[in-house]
Amino acid sequence: MSKIGICMADGCEEIEGLTVVDLLRRAKLNIDMISITGKDEVCGSHNITFKCDARIEDVNWDDYDGIVLPGGIPGTPNLEANSMVTDTVKKFAGEGKLVAAICAAPSIFGHLGILNGKNATSYPGFEEEMQDCNYLTDAVAIDGNIITSRGMGTAIDFGLAIIEYMSDKTSADVMAEKIVYRK
Repeated sequence: MSKIGICMADGCEEIEGLTVVDLLRRAKLNIDMISITGKDEVCGSHNITFKCDARIEDVNWDDYDGIVLPGGIPGTPNLEANSMVTDTVKKFAGEGKLVAAICAAPSIFGHLGILNGKNATSYPGFEEEMQDCNYLTDAVAIDGNIITSRGMGTAIDFGLAIIEYMSDKTSADVMAEKIVYRK
């Protein structure tokens, strides 16, 4: 069974992380919330503290088929400062595994050079951090194994896109119906 790691940093945007966690778990996908803080708890950008399933230093990334990065400030810079996060993103992108990011976090992909020639999006104002991509303003941009999204208001779209990628369109549509989601 596929497994996804959702990396959580202090200062992350809680809705962008926890909405994805909630949707993927409802869809019965195997996911771990992974703390990059060195402790089990992460404190989001709005002072909401939550407990993760694992610490990044204890994770064997060979067991995972995807990595998801929530945005937020200072969550995004905290993710980018962690070499285990950036090394995994580069490795997964090269192997064709899922790499997904929302809000400011797609800028990390831009800095790593994995968006060159790819369709991508981000929170408004981060376009310059994503040079060499085909920048879109869609709620979600999907290009092969790369999924990016705009921000808190697109977190459900982002989660559903990940469900579709890891399962199928029917599973994503069923989940949207179950949560009474309308585009």
